[in-house]
Amino acid sequence: METLLPSLLKVLGIIWINIILSGDNAVVIAMACRGLPPNRRRTGMILGAGVAVGLRILFTVLVIALLATPFLKVIGGVLLLWIAVKLLVGEDEEGSVKQTDRLWHAVWTIAVADAVMSLDNVLAIAAVAQDSTFLLILGLAISIPLIIAGAAVIMALLDRFPILVWAGAALLGWVAGEMAVSDPWVVGQLGADFVHRAEIPAAIVAAAFVVALGYGLRRREAEKA
Repeated sequence: METLLPSLLKVLGIIWINIILSGDNAVVIAMACRGLPPNRRRTGMILGAGVAVGLRILFTVLVIALLATPFLKVIGGVLLLWIAVKLLVGEDEEGSVKQTDRLWHAVWTIAVADAVMSLDNVLAIAAVAQDSTFLLILGLAISIPLIIAGAAVIMALLDRFPILVWAGAALLGWVAGEMAVSDPWVVGQLGADFVHRAEIPAAIVAAAFVVALGYGLRRREAEKA
């Protein structure tokens, strides 16, 4: 029992951290699957959640050393901004794409977004696992239904209140701003204290950028139509 207790506490810690850090993932899963036909939404959420957890494991095991690489977080932040705007602009796309293609397109969107967002939270999960790959995989695997449940709730809210789609995209922009400004190169150039003070302003600017660009692009598409 004394031997199992530390391992159990580690697994519970990984599950708890993953629940906290999976809010953004649930938003992406919900927004990406919202355009799917009703009979494919559950499949999209399950596949998306599986991809999200699988990528979390992969990043935690393999990418920790790369987080100190200059410009990696800047590139990730830019990619996440693109995904946020794309989710906004693509919301009202015509349904001329085959359902199977739409499903895998949604899963691909989730995969790319989670790969980007995992950069900031893999260190916390790895710190709890303490180099135990088994505990890491076990804790994250238990989190799969929790992510799916979160995505289902968010998707229901998006259907009922479409304005929340904009809030979700702004949230992704917020994460992108925080990620980019915390890049090691930026910290080295501006100093840790300045970067710490700049995180929230950078997040606000990035969120506003996503909303403004998404609005402009959607308005242009509406005028063309």
